[in-house]
Parts: sequence; C-alpha cells; structure tokens
Amino acid sequence: MIASILVVDDEMDMQQLLKRSLEPALNCRVETASSGEMALSVLADNQFDLVLADIKMPGMDGLELLELIKRESPDITVVIMTAFGSIDLAVEAIKNGAYDFITKPFDHNSLVIQLEKALERSALLKENSRLKKACENANVFQDIVGESPPMQRVFETIQMVANTDLTVLITGESGTGKDLTARAIHALSPRSKGPYVPVNCPTVPEQILESELFGYRKGAFTHATRNKRGMFQEAHKGSIFLDEIGDITPVIQTKLLRVLQEKEFKPLGDTTTITVDVRIIASTNQNLKEKIAKGEFREDFFYRLNVLPIKLPPLRERRQDIPLLATHLLEKHCSQLNQPLKQITKELLHMFMQHPWIGNIRELENVLVQGIMFSKSNEITPEDIGFKGKQKTPAQSPNPEFFRNLAYKEAKESTLEAFNTAYIGNLLKKTGGNVTQAARECNLERQSLQQIMRRYNIRADDFRQPPQ
Repeated sequence: MIASILVVDDEMDMQQLLKRSLEPALNCRVETASSGEMALSVLADNQFDLVLADIKMPGMDGLELLELIKRESPDITVVIMTAFGSIDLAVEAIKNGAYDFITKPFDHNSLVIQLEKALERSALLKENSRLKKACENANVFQDIVGESPPMQRVFETIQMVANTDLTVLITGESGTGKDLTARAIHALSPRSKGPYVPVNCPTVPEQILESELFGYRKGAFTHATRNKRGMFQEAHKGSIFLDEIGDITPVIQTKLLRVLQEKEFKPLGDTTTITVDVRIIASTNQNLKEKIAKGEFREDFFYRLNVLPIKLPPLRERRQDIPLLATHLLEKHCSQLNQPLKQITKELLHMFMQHPWIGNIRELENVLVQGIMFSKSNEITPEDIGFKGKQKTPAQSPNPEFFRNLAYKEAKESTLEAFNTAYIGNLLKKTGGNVTQAARECNLERQSLQQIMRRYNIRADDFRQPPQ
C-alpha cells in the first residue's frame, strides 16, 4: 500500500503545488483540505499516514487542528507548515504533539527528506500496532515457519529466553529470519505491551547513529534546533532490536557497552544521565570472534551481548522446511496482492530442494513473489520465473490477470518491484554482491543503484557467498 498524506492549507495554489510535487517524489497519494474543519471531516472518513497542515488559517488554525487530531488519533503523524516569522508557534506545536515543522518558503528536496522521515515514523507506529494485535490474537510464531528439528530447537530457545529479561544475541546468515525472531522474543516476553523499536544499524551513518540511539539536546550541533528523544528512550519499558550490530564502529560499541552495563546514557550535548528500562536484543550475520581477533569488535562488548545466544540455521540446513515455507509465503503474498492462491509445480519444488539458497528465506520469498507476478495460471512453473536451479531471470511481462483488481499506481509499483528485484538481483548474483561492480555493469552511479536497492529492500549480503 502506498502512503497517504492529507495537506491542509487555505491557499489553493499551495495545495495543488504540494499535491503535484509530493505524489511523484514520495510515491504517495495526496488529498487536500482548505480548512481545519474540512480536514477533520476528511479524517473522519479516511485513514492517512501523515497530515501536513499550515499553522495559520482562517477559522480553526493549525494548533487547534493539531489538538483535535491528537485527541482522536494520538498516533497519527502531524507536520506543521509555518512562515519564517512564526517559529515560536511551530515550537509550541512540537510540544503539543506535532512530529516536526517546515518553514515556508521551503526547499523541495528538504521538504521531501523531512516528510520521508515522518512517513517512516508512521510506518513504524503502524507496524508496532499491527504486531501487538497479531501477537495477542494469533500464534506467536505466526511468521516463523518450520517443522525441522533445527527450527524446533530454535522455537524452544525463543520460548525459554523470552521469559527472562537478559540480553539476546541472534546470529545467522542474511535472510534467515533474525528480525522475526527478535519480534517473537518481544511478543512472548513480559514486555510485550511495551514498545518494540528496531534499529537497522548498517543503514545509519556513524555520525548520525549516536544521535538516533541516544537523542540530543538543542544546540548540540549545527542543525540541532530542538531536543530529540533517542531510540533507547522510545523503547523505555519495552525492547530495542539492534539489527546487524556487527557493522557498528568501536566508538559506538563503547557507548553501547555503558548502556548494557548500567542502563543509562547521556544524550549528545547534555550533562544529565538518563536511565532507561530496556531489554536489548541484537543480531549479526558476521563472525564476531573473527572481528575481535582483527581488533574490529570489542571483546567485553561481545560478552555483554552474548548472554543468551540464538543461532538460526541457513535454509540449506533445513531443506525439509522448504515446501512448508513455500506454501506459507504463497498464501501470504497472494493475499496481499489480491491474487487467487497459487502453488508451485513438482518440477519447481524439486529445483527448490536442490537450490543453494545463498539469500536464504528472503531469496525464496523474492522468487515466489516473482512467480505470483509472472505466472499465467494458478501454478508457478520454472519457466514462469526463468528458474534454472542457480539463476532466475524473468523474461516475460506479468500476467495481465494480475492487474485486474489493482489501482493504476499499485499495478505500476508492483511491476517496478518485480522488475527491479529480478534485474538487480541477477546483477548482484553475477558480481557476488559487489554493488560497485553491479553499478558499472548497468551504467548507473553507485549511489543511484543503492537508492533503488533500499527502496525495494534488495540487500547485497543476500548474494555474497557464505564463508566456508
């Protein structure tokens, strides 16, 4: 589903400008309202991921609108637009629950970046809400599928460690389900009603990661125009998941070590120590003992993390789970894509059982999504996805029936996702996960290729050969 934004501004030209510029830039749906009263009426009948509202409007102003929105829907993300001379009002809006404010006249690129962050916040809140409801009403291992002995041992370990409040380190290759394991531990724990805050460590630059984790005080650095709570504060009384912690630098390791030992830290620019009640779950696809030997990972930090270890087996070591996983993933994605339930042929299943699955479950999932897109019947054959045991290359257009129940933008986005997953996936297979070489092969700048990979959740690690 694409994100939806409600723009509230009494100037018609501003409404239309924002609609025309934001829809293509953010791949979102934008609706408009010319007053606070009209915005409340629209919100009563529709759900939005983000409200972008002008602070000065005739009748109900932005502050009053913000108060009424937060009273009815506390989790909705609201960003305020304000003229340069009204910064004090914008600060008041932040205190009253606005996520951020934007000063008019604004730079288009800066606006897009700010709104991307706001939409990420909305997606995180929505996901946390979904997980809480799902975990209360469904099997706590709903998305972790497996009946093989290795996975049964994993399930038993999850249940055992969830009842404690100790730090957990989940290890395993990319695509083995480390994030799902972390969510299951939180869902089964006494902290299940508290927040669950995932942090994808490799995607955040070192100079930003510290402020994201611990927050900062106004004036701590050039652009610190207001206080910001860090993710550890957001996770108070709940769990924080530090994904791929093996990629963080020794500097951040040192700061995290204190949090692990004392459960306290100082935000950037602050002299006051903050104490938090947080359960830490971490994961890595790297051999941390090898990194310790190279001086790239602190030994004392490793032993603080490795209190309760869980090792997830690669898919090639639990091949008996492949038919079960394929069935589960087909049901999941056919439902999400509003398609009739499909199945794989015996020939393709046989190929699946022989395939090395370097990208593990994530690779299997990508293959099946492509199969749903490209198959012209309710059966997915090797030809539908060009699967030849070691390589898959879609060589045809998606089945027209696929688009029957989709809106134009959804159909377009689904086609782009299938194309990019297949095209870039094949490049990365060819280059062994080398992004620079892949970019050179397809005549793209490296940064452009990385941007596309982030958008479609394509990870270079999934195409690198595991160490022997």
